[in-house]
Amino acid sequence: MFLGITNIWAYTLGAFLIILLPGPNSLFVLSVGARRGVRAGYRAAAGVFLGDTVLMALSAAGVASLLRSTPLLFTIVKYAGAAYLAWIGLAMIRGAVRSRRETAAVTPVTDASDPFRKALTISLLNPKAILFFVSFFVQFVDPAYGAPVLSFLVLGAICQFFSVLYLSMLIFTGVHLAVQFRRRRRLSAGLTSCAGALFLGFGAKLATAGLG
Repeated sequence: MFLGITNIWAYTLGAFLIILLPGPNSLFVLSVGARRGVRAGYRAAAGVFLGDTVLMALSAAGVASLLRSTPLLFTIVKYAGAAYLAWIGLAMIRGAVRSRRETAAVTPVTDASDPFRKALTISLLNPKAILFFVSFFVQFVDPAYGAPVLSFLVLGAICQFFSVLYLSMLIFTGVHLAVQFRRRRRLSAGLTSCAGALFLGFGAKLATAGLG
């Protein structure tokens, strides 16, 4: 046992595999990197890091238990998150449609929204993530350990380390794709439409999620 963590290597492997699972956070960072470059991509990633950190802290503080014991609160947060994901998806699809209709003589419309705030909102409006964090963390924290906060800090740091590496890879992958497809407007618009459709799917999945 290390700092109250019962099996740190099993947790490390599990956290690595979980970070690799596709979700709205990683897809948003990838799309921002592809559309707006490395700097904006890292602003989006910073929003994800902060959002995940807040969710981990809330989970450790017992907010997940509150969501489990208050179905109405869970439902409100759930539908708010689903609506926000759907709104982002529709915005991406509308932007792709406008891009396809533009001629070469027209200057493309730039996205002036703050990717940090968008990514932070996506992360926070996900009650399933709060429940997941607490259900995953508690499996590796020894209840008899005198400083469980330290255990949660170590577990959170490991998770965020993998998140930094993975999101960095997505940002530079997005930038590389943008360079390759910059002159292929139809293909770029098609990929943006697919990303928007995935966000709609994430929203629908969250809207139909339960407490289990």
